[in-house]
Amino acid sequence: MPPPEPYSLQPIGEDRHDDVLLLDVWAFPTGDTVEALRDLPSPLSWDRTYGVVHADDPTLLAGFHGAYPLRAYPVPGAEASCGWLTWVGVHPAHRRRGILRGMIEHHFADCLAHGEPISGLMAAETPIYGRFGYGMASTQLNLTIPRRAALRPVAGSADLAVTLEVWDAAAHGDLVAGIHRDYARLPAGLGRPGWATRETPAQRTARNTDAPIHRGGKEALRVLLVRDASGTAIAYATFRRSSSWERAGAEGTVHVREAVALTAAAAHRMWSVLLDLDLTSKVQIANLPVDDPIVTLLVDIRPALPDYQDNSWIRILDLPAALSQRAYAGDVDLVLEVTDAMLPANAGRWRVRAEAWGHAEVTASEAEPDLMLDIRELGAAHLGSVTLSSLAQAGLVTARTPEALRQASAAWSWPVAAGANWIF
Repeated sequence: MPPPEPYSLQPIGEDRHDDVLLLDVWAFPTGDTVEALRDLPSPLSWDRTYGVVHADDPTLLAGFHGAYPLRAYPVPGAEASCGWLTWVGVHPAHRRRGILRGMIEHHFADCLAHGEPISGLMAAETPIYGRFGYGMASTQLNLTIPRRAALRPVAGSADLAVTLEVWDAAAHGDLVAGIHRDYARLPAGLGRPGWATRETPAQRTARNTDAPIHRGGKEALRVLLVRDASGTAIAYATFRRSSSWERAGAEGTVHVREAVALTAAAAHRMWSVLLDLDLTSKVQIANLPVDDPIVTLLVDIRPALPDYQDNSWIRILDLPAALSQRAYAGDVDLVLEVTDAMLPANAGRWRVRAEAWGHAEVTASEAEPDLMLDIRELGAAHLGSVTLSSLAQAGLVTARTPEALRQASAAWSWPVAAGANWIF
């Protein structure tokens, strides 16, 4: 369904970058001006950006949304095509007129036309997207770790070399991107669902830019690299420090943007350095998967003040394609009865058959259902971190028998927690 009259939806090109920024600063209040933001590289894929305009003033965007075309989005046991919804905004003067629903419906059709059976997003306002069938599929962990917090020992950590450098996109961008990409496939044979990489050149350029406007009074971006005996980089952390002088002395903070390690020893070495930088009293990091190595390396996690919040939201757009792309952690042969108010092609009964660690055959069925659920709950379970049994306990999934719920919950789960370590 298009936006209601007198509104219309149209493709928006890079020539309207200023109009997009103007809408963005209205939808998301900021101290930055359009003039200041104009000089930053845009992460948008301009062939997948769309705006809503009013018939009386087509020069002003009443709404806007874009999609990142991800072709290697990690799902359990595989990489899938995903249309990642981003930059969704409605101008305050045009709210409550059906513009958002029109944009979401267009996004779904656009993704399906591009062969993307799932959509994902990170929600600025979490109550909004559930009503469009998105389910919260992963949780992130935020930590504030005291300086010199004790870590459990890891063999080989002390043998690894560390360098600390000022961030240089030309020197460090590809190196960091390679480590970040490789981490999505660990542990070997499992991989981390939801670990989205910077797939498009525009995303990477925007992420690699250390613009003074976004430093917030902190220093220029730094990078820590951990190398093995051959000189190969196997871990990195990007961070900034901020200074604070109190009565007792320096109380600076290390603000870690990303910390990624390909081995346990590298993770230990990286965190050993981050947790002992001079003139600082704490290390802050957000967007960690809930089973990140630092969680179990810390001898005592309580002083790190663990804080959890939602991370990625998943919407299944083409049910048989989406369910056949991912792998399953147990044997499964069940019939699902699914409701989907926005995409009727997904609604109905579907038989899902798979062997443990394999992919599923998904076919329409007229058999009695073993599980009954909405597409929102199926999306929540898609990355393997939200269990169908937990959703059943909340009254959101109905199982015909305890055995059906046990089998489904085990099969849809995954041994590695889902999560992305950056907001995009």
